[in-house]
Amino acid sequence: MTNMKKDDIYGLIRENIRALAPYSTARDECKIDMEVYLDANESPYETGVNRYPSPFQEELKRMVSSIRRVPVENIFLGNGSDEAIDLIYRIFCTPGKSSAVVVAPSYGMYSVAGNINDVKIIYSELDSEFQLNATKLLSDVQDDTRVVFICSPNNPSGNLLDREEIIRIIENFNGIVVVDEAYIDFAESQSFSELIGRYPNLIVLQTLSKAWGMAGLRLGIALADTITIGTMNKVKYPYNISIINQQKAIEMLKDCVGTVERIREIKENRSKLAMELSQMECVSKVYPSDANFLLVKFKEREKVFKELQERKIIVRDRSSQLHCKDCLRITMGTEDENRRLLDAIREITGEIESKAGPSSKKEGCITEGKKCRVGKVSRSTRETSIQVCINLDSFTRPYVRSGLPFFDHMLEQIGYHGGIGVDIICCGDIATGCHHTVEDTGIALGEALAQALGPKKGIERYGFALPMDEADAMVLIDLGGRIDFKWDVEFREQFVGEIDTQMFSHFFKSLAENLKCNLHVKAKGENDHHIIEGVFKAFARALKCAVRKDEFSYGVASSKGVL
Repeated sequence: MTNMKKDDIYGLIRENIRALAPYSTARDECKIDMEVYLDANESPYETGVNRYPSPFQEELKRMVSSIRRVPVENIFLGNGSDEAIDLIYRIFCTPGKSSAVVVAPSYGMYSVAGNINDVKIIYSELDSEFQLNATKLLSDVQDDTRVVFICSPNNPSGNLLDREEIIRIIENFNGIVVVDEAYIDFAESQSFSELIGRYPNLIVLQTLSKAWGMAGLRLGIALADTITIGTMNKVKYPYNISIINQQKAIEMLKDCVGTVERIREIKENRSKLAMELSQMECVSKVYPSDANFLLVKFKEREKVFKELQERKIIVRDRSSQLHCKDCLRITMGTEDENRRLLDAIREITGEIESKAGPSSKKEGCITEGKKCRVGKVSRSTRETSIQVCINLDSFTRPYVRSGLPFFDHMLEQIGYHGGIGVDIICCGDIATGCHHTVEDTGIALGEALAQALGPKKGIERYGFALPMDEADAMVLIDLGGRIDFKWDVEFREQFVGEIDTQMFSHFFKSLAENLKCNLHVKAKGENDHHIIEGVFKAFARALKCAVRKDEFSYGVASSKGVL
């Protein structure tokens, strides 16, 4: 194991880059706010784009930080991931003297950017099932190798590469390991970004082009140690992301809940398309995918490819790449586009659709034939911008991003133990503390739950939970419409994770006031972490009972006839 230290990164950086004085502006050097700008030879007439954009992309980075759970100082934003790839070569590789290892088959820009920078490319082949062997790759490393590029989920194969094999490479290579996660949002896997604090030689690439629908904005992300990020910011051109692109990205990132829903739909469509293609006689194999595309081997690949284009449908021919003979790469379209593709393939090959027909079952509501109870809330203040989506009738894996990892973990318990869909994204002023983020999340969550409940007809109304573990927690809830809050929980320390323990009562009080319910919470134990985790789990179980529909009920659970 190399066990590289943070300071070892300096030794990997080219000497001339280490000595480089970055380009700076008068505004960079000025520490107070200005009102008249006569320093940069810009037009003084307001057009919306007459001023240079922020070279540091502060607001956009704060939003990315919340969503990706990575501190701002560990984030680089580039003109697409291609800019980050090019900078990695320029910072760590000496033209004409250095080499880089690239897994094969994989994304072509690693090689193109390497050739532009006069870096020798060494291809390390994946096996026939597109899996990585760390021992083999490390044996391909030469004395002049400075960088290793790994794409996971891989392009064009679509699969996640073995996580433990990648970690072995990071730990045993005396250079930079780049893990490109352009498709990570479509995979059921943890990002390698959580390891950048442990491995200073790790760079994780991500993008807003795929899952986030911003390919036209060209916004790539690099996540790494502060030394690497600082150097990338020093070497990049000053205004690499236009003001229009920054503003549009900020606007689109405010619809995180919508993006999460679209990602789920793409994954659902991926499963359907894979199933239907695998049943076709003209298809030899559909490879497993953790991305937004499928790699498909056809018996008459050339004919299918050509005649799809004649029908105005374009897919990518990957048959010239290693292990990809007769393979086409098919990106997920809308449900209608995927149906058009399938119909075209059947027409081309003369196949008849299976008598069973396409599966019409959609993941989602468990109440067959009934509309799901969904609540969506967007709430913005000077301190926070929050989006919450609650589905009381359909469990999906919780997607929670508040910028506070421990708080995220607690909020996820509401989804897992309540059996409901919970998506919460908050971009807040956590640099000044957790208060506004925690309080405003409670408000927005309460509003979303109330919206999802609607008129409350047929619900059980009451919920009670008393899970017994190392810590005892009891939660009682009454969704009758009256507000009452009691909190009997004592903590031993001031903080659990990054959260001031006083804020937990504030969170549940805000939630109760906006859900308009009675909420009584009592807990005790030896470990603060277990105490508050027990509270969140108990709340989730109590909520599950209270919102449950009574199939024999014909009204509201009140003699008054209204809640």
